[in-house]
Amino acid sequence: MFDEPVNGLDTEGIRWIRDLMRSMAGEGRTVFVSSHLMSEMELTADQLIVIGQGRLLADTTMRDFIRGNSRAATLVRSPQWKQLRAVLEGPGVGVQPESQGRWRVTGLDAAAVGDIAARHRIHLHELSPRLASLEEVYMQMTNQSVEYRAGG
Repeated sequence: MFDEPVNGLDTEGIRWIRDLMRSMAGEGRTVFVSSHLMSEMELTADQLIVIGQGRLLADTTMRDFIRGNSRAATLVRSPQWKQLRAVLEGPGVGVQPESQGRWRVTGLDAAAVGDIAARHRIHLHELSPRLASLEEVYMQMTNQSVEYRAGG
């Protein structure tokens, strides 16, 4: 059992701990890791257990946890954004601006967005499927299971 195993470590130490835990799991051992560093857990863990106020909220694979609890989106960047937006918007499809000239499209997967763009001869400079991060999903899932909240 590891509790916050990478806190205070440099990059080399983090990789060493990650490799150690993976090699132990590869030997058939069960390795429990408790951590608040969600991005590190997303890179390291295969199976995830989430407990909130003493109740088991999830016991599943990392991939299934994120996919099952987040709304898929597609990040799109195009020099012909106005034309693309006009052909994408419709019932069940959301289009929101993101950073760096990207747009977040919900309700259509990346293949559908690409097909629509091709059909209308619209150039794409980026087309990236996007799921929520472990941190985003965890915060959403445990929202009702926390005892104390930050102000604001």
